[in-house]
Amino acid sequence: MKILLVDDSRAIAMVMTARLESFGHQVQHAIDGPMALSLFEREVFDLILMDIEMPAMNGFETTTRIRAREGHEPWAWTPIIFVTATDTPTNLITAIEAGGDDFISKTVPEGVLQAKMKAMSRIASLRSRLAVANTKLREQANCDGLTGLFNRRAMDLQVDALWEAAVREWAPFSLLMLDIDNFKKYNDHYGHQAGDDCLRAVAKCLAECVKQACDDRIAPGAFVARYGGEEFSVIIPAATPGVHLGLATCIVEAIAGLQIAHEKNDDWGVVTVSIGAVALDHAQGEVKQLFREADRLLYLAKQGGRNRVEAA
Repeated sequence: MKILLVDDSRAIAMVMTARLESFGHQVQHAIDGPMALSLFEREVFDLILMDIEMPAMNGFETTTRIRAREGHEPWAWTPIIFVTATDTPTNLITAIEAGGDDFISKTVPEGVLQAKMKAMSRIASLRSRLAVANTKLREQANCDGLTGLFNRRAMDLQVDALWEAAVREWAPFSLLMLDIDNFKKYNDHYGHQAGDDCLRAVAKCLAECVKQACDDRIAPGAFVARYGGEEFSVIIPAATPGVHLGLATCIVEAIAGLQIAHEKNDDWGVVTVSIGAVALDHAQGEVKQLFREADRLLYLAKQGGRNRVEAA
C-alpha cells in the first residue's frame, strides 16, 4: 500500500515508517496538517495514518478538510486511521465524527499493527477494483456502443457546460452537423451489417480529423459525437474565425477519400457526407438555436448536391 503518515514528531514517524516498510508498504511522511493536505491533493494514497495532537491544525481538522476535498464517489474515500497515545472514548468518538475509520495506539503491538495493515490492504484492493469497474461503466454510459464516439447524452452534457462558459466569457463557438449521404439507400443495398461497418469507418475518420485539428492547435478542445443514426456533430469551442469551414472541408474530403463503395449515392459512387457549419463570434442566447441553424445549413448542403459544406 501507499501510506501517508501524518505526525509532527520526526522520531515517532521514523519508527512507524520503519515498521510499516518492514511489512512491504510505501510510506510518505507529512510533518503537519497543511503538508498532508498538499500531498493529498497531488497524490493518491491507499491509507492515511493521522496523528491527533499537532500544532496549527490537529488531526481532526485535517481529516475534516481531507473529506471535504474528496469526491462523492464511494471509491474516492481514503481510509484514515488515527494514531495517538491517548485512546480515550472521547477521542474515539471525535475521530469517527471527523471522518476517521479506525483508531490505534502509537504503541500498538507489532502483530496487531500488521493485522490492521493486512485488513487495509484488502480494502485498498477492493477500492482499486471498484474504481476500475466504475470508470468502465462511466465510459460505457458516455460512449456510443457502435462507433465509440461520445453519445448524445455525453455530448449534451459537455455542450451545456461549454456553452455556458462561452456565453459568460463572450467567446466564439462553432458547430458542425454532418450526415452520411443517402445512407438509407446504402443500408438497403449493402445490408445493415455493412451499414454498421460504414458508420464505424466514418466515425473513425471523423475522430482522426478532429484529433489532428486539436493536436495542431487549430481547434483545441473540439470533439465529435454521434448525434443519432447516420448523423454526427463536431463541437468547436473558442475557435478562431474560419476554423469551422476549414475543418468541415477537411472532413468532407477525408470521408470521400476513404473510397467506400456506395453505388446508390448519385454521381459519387462512394460514401460521402454533407455538412452544415455554423460559427458565432460571440456565444449568446440558447445553444439550441445554434443546432437549429446547423441543421438548416445541413439541409441546404443536401439540396445543393451533397458531398459538400454549407457554412455560415
